[in-house]
Amino acid sequence: MLKEIIIAFQAYFRAHRFIKEHNLWSWILIPGIIYTLLFLFSMNYFGSTCNEFIAMLSLKTGLKNWLDKIDSGFLGFLFTLGSLILWLVMMLFYFSLFKYVFLIIGSPIFAFLSEKTEAILDGDDYYTFSFIQLAQDIFRGSRVATRNALWQTVYMLCILIVSIIPVIGWLTPVMAVLVECYYFGFSMLDYNMERNKKTTSESATFIGQHKGLAIGNGIVFYILNLTLIGCIIAPAYSVVAATLSIAKVKEESAQ
Repeated sequence: MLKEIIIAFQAYFRAHRFIKEHNLWSWILIPGIIYTLLFLFSMNYFGSTCNEFIAMLSLKTGLKNWLDKIDSGFLGFLFTLGSLILWLVMMLFYFSLFKYVFLIIGSPIFAFLSEKTEAILDGDDYYTFSFIQLAQDIFRGSRVATRNALWQTVYMLCILIVSIIPVIGWLTPVMAVLVECYYFGFSMLDYNMERNKKTTSESATFIGQHKGLAIGNGIVFYILNLTLIGCIIAPAYSVVAATLSIAKVKEESAQ
């Protein structure tokens, strides 16, 4: 798995060179700017909502009043740490929902980018557009994004419950990030699976056997989201990188 995570990381650098060489910037910047504006607005709203929910939860359960009465610095620290972890897990959960909505809305662009990338890799520099193939990719991408959103929601709700448990709950942000990365990478890799006539179950099997590609793709996507420029390029770069990483794995398997 580690080797495939490294391949996924390297694919982002290859994606940057690929995009520059084939002048794909218009397909990168326009959706990226839209994504960034929606991301900043929604996460600001989600952040304030999380704070209000945690404050309400501590008051309704009587936990805050109890802590005020016993006046224990150590327990107060544990409460603050637990609240922070719960906030992080909730923000990740919110972000996952936002991400999948954007994946569904942006599926025409992502499907086009993935198909164009593979066409260029196959030697077709001029790329013959196929509306039928694009429509199939869009439908498949939307269906897979919806499926992954449902499965991820189940896992995230379980993680959210565990996050309330002292000590054990401290590990939940890491668990949540890994789940997030895997399912995001899955959606990006699946565009390639559709063009290779793989069913959803066959795609799930292949990606399950190459979890490192999905996790690695998702990790870099999340890292890019930490900066403004990264937010703009993250969605489209991840599509191109996913296609390049699968091509790399197939190339190595054929040797």
